[in-house]
Amino acid sequence: MSENRGSWMGLWIGLGVLALLSPIGLIASGSAWGEWGADEFNQLLGYVPEGLKRFAETWNAPLPDYTIPGMGDVPGYIVAAVSGMAIIALVTWFMGRILARK
Repeated sequence: MSENRGSWMGLWIGLGVLALLSPIGLIASGSAWGEWGADEFNQLLGYVPEGLKRFAETWNAPLPDYTIPGMGDVPGYIVAAVSGMAIIALVTWFMGRILARK
């Protein structure tokens, strides 16, 4: 059991390091790959795909631009990274529990 615990500890340490490194995105130029809005598509391609036009206003990000009102950019990035990892870990754990029962 302690061997299994050590492998999990390494995973959590690695995820923590990645969360702390997430503010590096603040110094990168341009937008992150795949995070383009309609305006970036228009700029890159010269047009906006029809599906994107139709659904562009349907989804609003829970933490737009990885910021939290009242926090600075760096703390906001770290909180967004930790929140995202926690949500993914919980959903994965929950799905694993459901599938393990079957």
